[in-house]
Amino acid sequence: MAQSLPSALHQLRHDIRLVMPAYPQAKQQLKNITRKVKLNISDLETEILESSLPNTNIPLLLIDCPSLFNREGNPYTDEQGHPWPDNAQRFAQFCRAIVSIAIDQAQLDWQPDILHCNDWHTGLSGALLSLEQQRPRIIFTIHNLAYQGLFPHETFVDLKLPEELWSYDKVEFNGQLSFIKAGIVYADHVNTVSPTYAKEIQTAEYGAGLDTLLTYHSAKLSGIINGINLQEWNPETDKHIHQNYTAKNIQEKRKNKLSLQKQLNLPIDANIPLFSVISRIAEQKGIDLIISILSNIVENNTQIVLLGAGDKSLETQIVSLAQQSPNHIAANIGYDEALAHTITAAADFFLMPSRYEPCGLNQMYSQRYGTIPIVRNTGGLADTVINYAKTMDHTASTGIAFDEGNKDELLHAINTALELYSNQDLFKQVQLNAMQQDFSWQKSALEYTKIYMDS
Repeated sequence: MAQSLPSALHQLRHDIRLVMPAYPQAKQQLKNITRKVKLNISDLETEILESSLPNTNIPLLLIDCPSLFNREGNPYTDEQGHPWPDNAQRFAQFCRAIVSIAIDQAQLDWQPDILHCNDWHTGLSGALLSLEQQRPRIIFTIHNLAYQGLFPHETFVDLKLPEELWSYDKVEFNGQLSFIKAGIVYADHVNTVSPTYAKEIQTAEYGAGLDTLLTYHSAKLSGIINGINLQEWNPETDKHIHQNYTAKNIQEKRKNKLSLQKQLNLPIDANIPLFSVISRIAEQKGIDLIISILSNIVENNTQIVLLGAGDKSLETQIVSLAQQSPNHIAANIGYDEALAHTITAAADFFLMPSRYEPCGLNQMYSQRYGTIPIVRNTGGLADTVINYAKTMDHTASTGIAFDEGNKDELLHAINTALELYSNQDLFKQVQLNAMQQDFSWQKSALEYTKIYMDS
């Protein structure tokens, strides 16, 4: 989103700047970085660097605070996967820098009308801007409510935040400092990455403790589906796949199946239904449900290819089952971008039985490639897959969805898929329906523009 939405908005002739921490991995990929100004926002040395978003002329502002952001590991965790112990300080500093830019204290001779913040890491910026006389309108996007930026009251004190912000209707949440609550409370509009997820998070089941707060703010809450990169994920031009194809010659897709079967030492047979899983290995993604039905997939003389990494216990179970049934199950632990494209082009079906899914991208990638998604009817999955099983108008169906996150419902969905596969004319119709869906960022950008104008 940080790459694609600004580009789509820029094409709509909006004057936009992208602001992010100066992570070393980002700096390594950028050219022509210039030093703009030093910021006097704390005792820590901080300055703004400027470059441009790759392959665009969109200004990219990097908040360079070496003591907080110049470190190995990913942006949020160390090399062992543990959250950085100073994450509150890191992102409070980032928010202070955002405020400095938003009210032009940074003296960049540019001030936005709209500040679009994403996830808890930006949440404090709205609270701090509430103390200023003039501020831009604020849009706050929640990508995954499970990650909230919660810290003890001592952290609030250590950050030297204004005492007036410590209140149950501001940044305090059950005695803790909540970055994400600050983002919600102080935004002029809150959105999530799918309309269904926007409804779900107002319930106790999906609200992660914030459902009451979100219901209170429901008048300013909505959802917009993320787009996908249509150039990167395009079966007609994809350099990662064995055989390019389009909706007009979709029969060429089968050559990708034969190539993948050979590559992964599976029996080579274009008529065997091939299921795929490309996912973070986690219970949230329903991987334990997939593990529970792998024996049924074997019994039905089908094949399944899995690619992903995550929970070590689930990884071990997957590898063990693949070793027991090497003619039916191929497991690839880790992540390989090229292989992800290869699998997407080769498979007949894509499994994504998530327990919750704010948006999801792989179900959109798979449809673009004529690979029928089998998903749980939740969040962005519900908004992007037109359920074959519940509509008699199969000229519209794009996939198969089931309601409850349990083994029996997943098995029923797989049996529905096999019945569909046995009718190749109908199967092809659903494939073509899927390939015709519009998942472009241009569509999403128009919806965001409407929010900007209405906020």
